[in-house]
Amino acid sequence: MAEAFWSPVRLSLQIASLSTILVVIIGVWIGFRMARSNHRFKIVLDTLFLLPMVLPPTVIGFFLIKIFGKNSWIGVMVEGVFGHPIMFTWWAGVIACFVVSFPLMYQSAKAAFEKAHVNLEEAAADLGATRIQTFFRVILPIARPFLISGAILAFVRGLGEFGATLMFAGNIPGRTQTIPTAIFFAIDGGNTTLAWLLVLTTMLMSFSFLAITQYLTKRKFGVV
Repeated sequence: MAEAFWSPVRLSLQIASLSTILVVIIGVWIGFRMARSNHRFKIVLDTLFLLPMVLPPTVIGFFLIKIFGKNSWIGVMVEGVFGHPIMFTWWAGVIACFVVSFPLMYQSAKAAFEKAHVNLEEAAADLGATRIQTFFRVILPIARPFLISGAILAFVRGLGEFGATLMFAGNIPGRTQTIPTAIFFAIDGGNTTLAWLLVLTTMLMSFSFLAITQYLTKRKFGVV
């Protein structure tokens, strides 16, 4: 029972943590570029980045299989380099979590950088600051609470991902079985005790992270 409980919990935290790190790095960069962009296709790109938020997880899983499957050129390349396909591996779970949680981080980052007015960058440049110095010393402190909130929401979303993960990474105990898939198969196998333990653990973690997000948001606007 102990291993059946801790294995998916540990694996979920590992996968969600790594995917969140990747989401933060890429989401902040793209969010900043989009916030400062006047590209003619900005609306199209913005919609594309937010699309995973509204697509059914099974649709996302289908596209991941088509993109990274054994018959795709990416899948063939990965198998040629590493000697095995990416599907039904730990990394498949990371990719699935990344795709479904990216819109939350991107949206938070883009909104945060839009609030940091361009005039602040121009003023910093007039004082001799480089673009990198301006970003880290002027823009980032303003955007930090929103970025932290976006990262927490992305982490919680990745922690609860089920459909795309099941289709793309499978349900291999100790390798790809996360909390949601473990709950599903515990119920299917009649192990209600394990299912309850995992459900309560997920609720506790999600509540804690969301409470932190609410606190940071209210603190930003001077409510607390």
